[in-house]
Amino acid sequence: MGSDETLGCAALKEKEDRLRGQLGDALGLRVHRAISWLQAAEQAGAGDDADLAFISYWVAFNAAYSQPANLNRQFHAHVFFAWYFREIVSLDDQQAVYDAIWSRFTGTIRNFLRNEFVFEPFWRHHNDEPGYDDWRERFNRQLGKVQQALARRDTATVLEGLFDRLYVLRNQLVHGGATWNGSVNRRQVRQGVEIMAFLVPHFVDLMMDHPEVPWGKPPYPVIDGANP
Repeated sequence: MGSDETLGCAALKEKEDRLRGQLGDALGLRVHRAISWLQAAEQAGAGDDADLAFISYWVAFNAAYSQPANLNRQFHAHVFFAWYFREIVSLDDQQAVYDAIWSRFTGTIRNFLRNEFVFEPFWRHHNDEPGYDDWRERFNRQLGKVQQALARRDTATVLEGLFDRLYVLRNQLVHGGATWNGSVNRRQVRQGVEIMAFLVPHFVDLMMDHPEVPWGKPPYPVIDGANP
């Protein structure tokens, strides 16, 4: 499949079935769960339900990357983003992720990064938390950092900045901070779906191509014969 094409669940499932004996238990479970949620995301997208599509894509991403330490509240999801994205980028021989950042979604990503509504300190300020009156300065500093990464074509750093913003959108939806199918956040939700729909399947595909990488034990392994 060309690097500019979106990977569908059917192709990923066929590859999973073909490689099942080579993936090992831990990676096999990650892939199995991720593909199941990618299928849910595809179905939601086909039904024009952008909110449920985005949430399902995020769960698929969680299934792929999360580590047991994610369950410890002292660790934030962002702690694991840096390692995961640098690993993914290093394995991206066909440059599917690279091309997505620098060609296919460059305008969408730049617009998403400039949107203060997916910047966490913006919401902390508007929730009257002390110490966030300078949210705009923080916003400009982080945007500047990502823009420098864009200038260097530093794909991993751009992915970190992008998923920091996508994580805010995830929180807004999962924690009831938005109305289902509401009108006030449509642009960022649809942009988030567009980005995740391309990137997450390619992440899973790269993981299947490289079972030798220590992707880690899933945080919730199958216990006592429970279904995966």
